[in-house]
Amino acid sequence: MSGCGILNPFACGTLPLAQSVSDGLRWLVDNYRPFFQLVKAPFDTVLQSLVSVMTSAPPLLVIAVIVLVAWQLASWRLAIVLGAILFFIGFIGVWTETMITLSIVLTALIFALAIGIPLGIMSTRSEWLYAVLRPVLDGMQTIPAFVYLVPIVMLFGIGNVPGVIVTVIFAVSPVIRLIYLGIVQVPEEVIEAMRAFGANDRQLLLKAQLPLALPTIMAGVNQTLMMSLSMVVVASMIAVGGLGQGSPIPL
Repeated sequence: MSGCGILNPFACGTLPLAQSVSDGLRWLVDNYRPFFQLVKAPFDTVLQSLVSVMTSAPPLLVIAVIVLVAWQLASWRLAIVLGAILFFIGFIGVWTETMITLSIVLTALIFALAIGIPLGIMSTRSEWLYAVLRPVLDGMQTIPAFVYLVPIVMLFGIGNVPGVIVTVIFAVSPVIRLIYLGIVQVPEEVIEAMRAFGANDRQLLLKAQLPLALPTIMAGVNQTLMMSLSMVVVASMIAVGGLGQGSPIPL
């Protein structure tokens, strides 16, 4: 090749990585389509249930439940603000789109926690597992959100369920990291005292490590929720419904 030499070895040839990845994805699609449809099933079931409940329930009932939950978990000030925002959403004509987006975010959060919490706990029990997970999590948080869309579309197609799957993949990293961080930061004195009184691993986890790590874990849940919301809007590019598809408000 022209220019090939010791000072420019890349001109002599490159590895066909892009083509290999494309061929690999195409092979998976051609040979394992039923498997990927099976993977979609639990996501579809949870999502359709939430969408059905959120869109068919009377808006005032939904607002009342959200306001009460916000009041109990946070403060009455936040509850009032949320109530005002929800009334505003209803009056501008995007209530259904908002409920669909909220259902997608909640579904993604449920599956992200179902995956992230066990992985976070197991990584505290096995250093080699966290050594494997750490570079993967670093890469997941570094890759731009749009990059996730291409393989998901090839493997799962388009629509709300692939949008949930790509959101889970994008948003699961913070909860794994912060569960690991919260548990490993539990004081050694507490662990030694529990061991001295005969606590086993399960009792140590449930009665000491998780309660003491709860503020850090909740920070991870909050970050996962925020990342889910941001990804759901981006995922509108693969025909995910809700607010990302645009509003019916005339411009």
